[in-house]
Amino acid sequence: MYDPRQLQVLAEVARTGTYTAAADALGYTQPAISYQMRMLERSVGAPLVTRRGRGVQLTPEGRALARHAGTVLAALRTAEDELAALTAPEAGRVRLSAMQSSCVSLVPRALGSLRRTRPELEVTVTQAECRVSHGLLLEGAVELAVMCDLDFRELDFREKDKERHRERERETGTGGETEADRSYSTGATPDSTGGTPDSTGDPSVTVDPRLRRVPLLTDRRCVLLPADHPAAASPTVSLADLAGERWVLESGRTRFLAACRDAGFVPRIAATADDQLTLHSLVANRIGLAVMNELGVTAHFDPRVVARPLADWPVRRVFALLWPDTLRIPAAAALLHALRDTAGPTNDTPVPP
Repeated sequence: MYDPRQLQVLAEVARTGTYTAAADALGYTQPAISYQMRMLERSVGAPLVTRRGRGVQLTPEGRALARHAGTVLAALRTAEDELAALTAPEAGRVRLSAMQSSCVSLVPRALGSLRRTRPELEVTVTQAECRVSHGLLLEGAVELAVMCDLDFRELDFREKDKERHRERERETGTGGETEADRSYSTGATPDSTGGTPDSTGDPSVTVDPRLRRVPLLTDRRCVLLPADHPAAASPTVSLADLAGERWVLESGRTRFLAACRDAGFVPRIAATADDQLTLHSLVANRIGLAVMNELGVTAHFDPRVVARPLADWPVRRVFALLWPDTLRIPAAAALLHALRDTAGPTNDTPVPP
């Protein structure tokens, strides 16, 4: 059986790429890291790393064992937290990683509710992109993650849109490069949230099947308008009706630009900003219209600005992700229930036992 301390060293070497950085992260000396790796290689019976420049690279055996090391270490941390909760049932701690838009709305409200009902619980929050949160969960660095995906039928949207654009070029004989094309050429992904730190509609983010997914809510894409804008009188708005407007957009806008092109126009971009409060302020001062997910909209109030759902736009599904055994930790279970209660009636599955 492999020594968990040696597995921890391997996991840190895999993450950092050097013995020196792994030593700094774990509070060891560099020779101690080298010794632990040699002992683990002796147990495995094969080299786990090879030298590469100033760092190291995992061998196939090293990569395989590092994957299992993450699972083992996560299970040990879960056991540690569960036993800590059992020995001190009135207290507990839980670590949460969450996407940006949930950190300005859903998460603070859930934590406020938890503080009133379970003031003894200690919750630490890390704001992170969904892909990063997924990694933190696999590593055992957090117990829960709040993430999202898109509920849209064409997961290969980007490739299909590029093909439609190429067909139009062949038909018209034009080859001019638009901003959307430049986004494609630099490797931008289909944009679900406009480039803010929770832009994870990218279908390449695949949830590990060992993890449990608990639905929280659906989140619509909205257009921010001045309160006296003619379109503000409608319950929803379409891009085609806003073709002549100026826009303030986030830096990640591939999907939005493609949708505008499908609606028959190229948007006039008046400003670029990735901060939600900045977007609100620019709309309030009539610099242009903006698009934002509903979770972000609810975090800010300005009587000069209204939000209207964007018609024919896919909704995001926001969910909590965790290891199944995590529900045995009272503090984690309490946080999950607070998140679900705060999310409201949009839940579509029963609360886990």
